[in-house]
Amino acid sequence: MSDKKSVLILNQHAPYGTSNARDALDVALTCSIFEMPVSLAFLGDGLFQLLKNHNTQQTGHKNIESMLSALPMYDIEKIFVCTEDLEANALSETDLGLPVKIISQSDLSKLLDSHDTVLTF
Repeated sequence: MSDKKSVLILNQHAPYGTSNARDALDVALTCSIFEMPVSLAFLGDGLFQLLKNHNTQQTGHKNIESMLSALPMYDIEKIFVCTEDLEANALSETDLGLPVKIISQSDLSKLLDSHDTVLTF
């Protein structure tokens, strides 16, 4: 059994407009560097962080796609989205830029309980 604390990072904000998305990814990458098992869940508006082909030219924000594409290199491969969020936004798994595990809203509490630390952004 690993003595490293597992971390679940909940991403609940749109990718741009605030620093929440970048901050969450920075924390995830930092935890991974210290060999902590990291999982990410993209909920509500956070789901939009995973969409392919972000166009940030007119927003003045840096595109987060390069940070997202680096996640597998840091062994961050447990990425979750809720079925209900996909359906509410008329999205499917093919609209997302990373492979994800789709869970139901009711399974979210099990996911939360399975981690030592939960951080919300």
